[in-house]
Amino acid sequence: MAGLLYRLGRSSARHPWRVVAAWLVALLVAGAAYLGFGGTLVSTVSIPGTATDRLTQRLQEELPGTSGGTGTVVFSTADGEAFDDDQRTGVADAVAAATEVEGVETAVDPFATEAQREEQAQQLAAGAEQLEQGRAELEAGQERIDAGRAELEAGQAQLDAARAQLDASAAQGVPELALVAGRAQLDAQQAQLDAGLAQLEAGQAELDAGREELEAQAPQLESGQALLDMAAEVRQVSEDGSAALATVVFEDPQFDVTPETKDAVIAAVEDAAPEGVEVAFSNEMASGVPALGGASEAVGVAVAVVVLLVMLGSVVAAGLPLLNALLGVGVAALGTLAFSSVVEMSSVTPVLGLMLGLAVGIDYSLFLLNRHRQQLRRGMPVAESIGLATGTSGNAVVFAGSTVLIALLALNVTGIPFLGLMGTAAAASVAVAVLLAVTLTPALLSLAGPRVLPRRLRAATAPEQHPVVRPMSTPRAVLSLLLGVAVLLVAALPAASMRLGLPDGSQEATDTTQYSAYMTTAEEFGEGANGPLLVVADVPAGVAEDELPGVQADLGAALMAEDDVRAVAPIGTNEDRTVLAFQVLPEGGPNDASTEELVHTVRDMTVDEPEATFSVAGVASANIDISEKLSDALPGYLALVVGLSLLILVMVFRSILVPVVATLGFVLSLLATFGAVTAVFQWGWLGDLFGVHDPGPVLSFLPTIVIGILFGLAMDYQLFLTSGVREAYAHGATARQAVAEGVRAGRAVVTAAAIIMVSVFAGFVFSHIAVIRPMGFALAFGVLVDAFVVRMTLVPAFLHLVGEKAWWLPRWLDRVLPDVDVEGAKLERDHPVASEPVGTPAA
Repeated sequence: MAGLLYRLGRSSARHPWRVVAAWLVALLVAGAAYLGFGGTLVSTVSIPGTATDRLTQRLQEELPGTSGGTGTVVFSTADGEAFDDDQRTGVADAVAAATEVEGVETAVDPFATEAQREEQAQQLAAGAEQLEQGRAELEAGQERIDAGRAELEAGQAQLDAARAQLDASAAQGVPELALVAGRAQLDAQQAQLDAGLAQLEAGQAELDAGREELEAQAPQLESGQALLDMAAEVRQVSEDGSAALATVVFEDPQFDVTPETKDAVIAAVEDAAPEGVEVAFSNEMASGVPALGGASEAVGVAVAVVVLLVMLGSVVAAGLPLLNALLGVGVAALGTLAFSSVVEMSSVTPVLGLMLGLAVGIDYSLFLLNRHRQQLRRGMPVAESIGLATGTSGNAVVFAGSTVLIALLALNVTGIPFLGLMGTAAAASVAVAVLLAVTLTPALLSLAGPRVLPRRLRAATAPEQHPVVRPMSTPRAVLSLLLGVAVLLVAALPAASMRLGLPDGSQEATDTTQYSAYMTTAEEFGEGANGPLLVVADVPAGVAEDELPGVQADLGAALMAEDDVRAVAPIGTNEDRTVLAFQVLPEGGPNDASTEELVHTVRDMTVDEPEATFSVAGVASANIDISEKLSDALPGYLALVVGLSLLILVMVFRSILVPVVATLGFVLSLLATFGAVTAVFQWGWLGDLFGVHDPGPVLSFLPTIVIGILFGLAMDYQLFLTSGVREAYAHGATARQAVAEGVRAGRAVVTAAAIIMVSVFAGFVFSHIAVIRPMGFALAFGVLVDAFVVRMTLVPAFLHLVGEKAWWLPRWLDRVLPDVDVEGAKLERDHPVASEPVGTPAA
């Protein structure tokens, strides 16, 4: 490989304009491909096969009215007073305009909804009043019947007494003729009593029928009132009348709604919004495709330029790595975006490629440039120096870039499509950076000639002289090792409480519409209104139509009985009433731990009468499922990367201890990074400094992405530092002397490369994109601690303490392992450079 790269570097140096032209053509082709084939980026992430996804797919068939995606438009009066009639009419017109947008199923007028709720409440109140009135009338009727029955019973008693007296007279011998008239009179009275009794029995029967009919209406009224009470907090207009929520329901599921549809809704609503009314849009509506680059990112690049100028002392030399990186980012970003019409690509994907491509593009070019400058100062001709630098440092760059590529491409084994695509796109950026480093960099070095050196050094041909470097003392090595490990462990402590999630509106910049919508909703309607849950009850036996309100009330009561449930409202059923859908309003926001626990609790719920089980969907539920899926994939991916690290380092350094310590160092820096991210973005420490105004869970796919990228970069620094130690040891230096010489040889370039990398990543910490900010912080902090604490402090201290044992390797393994000449030592022997005198005084 080294020989091939040497020839490639010489060829690029001989034909520099051809190489430059070829890369410019590549940039034009990538741009044309993007313009011709580029599609639409999506602003959301999804994972097929989650519980939310399965329920959403099922509802598309069984209950299509509840399967569409939703977004919220928040209307509020500018003066904080209640909406007046004109403003209410204007809001209704704006909602109607949203309904006309293609791709929108419906949009709900908040004032019409509240009017319907009020009408329903009035109907229920009127029904309850009628029920009580009917009961009162029935009670009065019953009293009249009872009074009539009492009169009849009294008359019957008198009649019976008179009949008994008549019978007694007959027994005393009163003539029968005298008794006949009395008996006839008594019989007539008895007939009157019997008729009155029959009339009473008929009245009682009618009264009982009325009572039965009245009582049959009572359960429906009670169920209706219970449902209304449970849904009392599901409001569309705030209590003070100054804010209103309009729900937009899309035809497609949440993650399939296109940015164009959302933008059209936003434009329609804004154009129709009435005067004196402010409009904000929820995160589901306004999380559009972010722009590539911004002011903060430019500051990061500017810092990198300053570092290059200070280190290299030449504007030409400083501009060369930057030009290299910018061209690479252009080719990679445009090439990636050209595939956006073929695959579903998250809007974060090209930004991640930009971030990584910019950083490694500068660093990889810098490594070659640094080697070339050293050789020029030793008197080597420009063309030969370019070829040798490409064959040696270029070989190391190819190897280092390959480790990054492998780690990023390994994201595909997680089984998470959007994560694998992110890794593939980032890997493409790294691959372009490597290709540019071994082709365009040699061409630009040829065009620059000796101008890559400062003027004062161009005429010099003698090598720079250094005093003998002394090994560190053993106490210093012990202290460095203990102190470095302690610092990393302390930094890692917050990682034990790290929670994963996806950003909601509260994590957006304070001047965005998403943040305004989230905060207004939370203040006026409660935190849970920002993340309502769609709960589906499956009732296999089905529900009779007349029993539906009662069953809905019973199931709603079961849901209301759970902790952290604020309100429950039925929103639909399927035709055979085996699937009943509810909107559940949690007490907490979409990223609160209580909401996550509630989702799991509801999914585990069962009801015996009627027999029912529950499922949960919605944006908050989907984010919870995605975060858990990513969390489950994390250990396996980390194990893969750690195993890969050990294998690569054993081959490169032909040692057991060095790879183990380097890998443990990577794990320590990784845990420290996770701890720092948790402390800043989840706990809110130093939030004012890093622009964290509302702490929340750590970005769910951040740990996995950081593992892949940080692993590759850590291996870069390990390679460029430790290979110098290995080379010095192989040339006869003692183990401890080799550590000192190797660190001195690679310290300057690794320090500059790390500072540049940190600067570029840190520029994204203050990005306008909520998803990118924690990722930029994690990568900047991770590179900082890995380069300066692990690679330049812990590893040298360990190598010093173990001495020659660091390079021990079993003989059988030495015979099996391939000879990986990463630094191109054989090539360097074939093309010798004047060696540095050792022990000469410093100039």
